[in-house]
Amino acid sequence: MTPSAGPSAESARAQLRELCARPPARWTGSTGALRSASRARPAAVLVLFGVLDPRPSTALDTPVARDLDVLLLRRAATLTDHAGQVAFPGGRIDATDAGPVEAALREAAEETGLDPGGVEPLGTLPPLPLAVSNHLVTPVPAWWRRPTPVVAVDQAETFEVYRVPVADLLHPENRGSTVRAREGRPWRAPAFVVGELLVWGFTAIVLDLMFDALGWTLPWDPARSIELPS
Repeated sequence: MTPSAGPSAESARAQLRELCARPPARWTGSTGALRSASRARPAAVLVLFGVLDPRPSTALDTPVARDLDVLLLRRAATLTDHAGQVAFPGGRIDATDAGPVEAALREAAEETGLDPGGVEPLGTLPPLPLAVSNHLVTPVPAWWRRPTPVVAVDQAETFEVYRVPVADLLHPENRGSTVRAREGRPWRAPAFVVGELLVWGFTAIVLDLMFDALGWTLPWDPARSIELPS
C-alpha cells in the first residue's frame, strides 16, 4: 500500500526539531509527586521517529504521514518497576554518560539492538517526573535517518519491540483515559490502544504532550475509559 498524498514523514522531523528548540511554556504531565525530589534519579528516554516499513497506517484524514512511526517496547513482566508496560527505550543516566542524549542512545542500543550511528538526536525536552520509581526523565526526540533491525536483545528486560504508526496512535477511536485511585480520588490520564497494544502511564503522557505541542492531536474523548490490565 502506498501512503496517500499529504504531510511527508520528513516534515515531522523539522517539527520535532523546532519543538526541542522551543518547547511549550506549559509542559506539565505527571504520574504523581516524586517520593523525594531532592533524591530523584536522572533518566532519559529515546522518542525515536522514522519512516515505517511497507506497512503504513490505514488511517484517513491524519495530520501526519501514514508511514511515520515511533519506536516502543514492552518491558519484561518480571521487572521490579513498570513491569509489562509499553515504554520508550531508555533508562538511568550513568555517571559515564555525557548527558541525557548519550544515555538514551546507549540504553536504546542495549534494549533494541539499534545502531546509534543511524539515529539523529533532535534535542531534548524538559524533564518530567516518574513517581513510581522516583526518576526525573528527560525525553530525547530523535529521527531514524538510517533504520536498522530492532529486537528484544535481553528478554529478561525487554519482551518485545514495536514500530507503531503515529497515525494509529492519533486516531480518536484509539484514544481514551485510564482511571486509577490516587489519594482516595480517581485520577485520569491519557492512553492509547492500537490493536492489542496498550500505551498508558508515563509513555502515554509524553506522547500526549508532544502530539498537542506539535499540533497533531485530533479531537478525542478523554471521558472514554480504557481498562488497565489486572
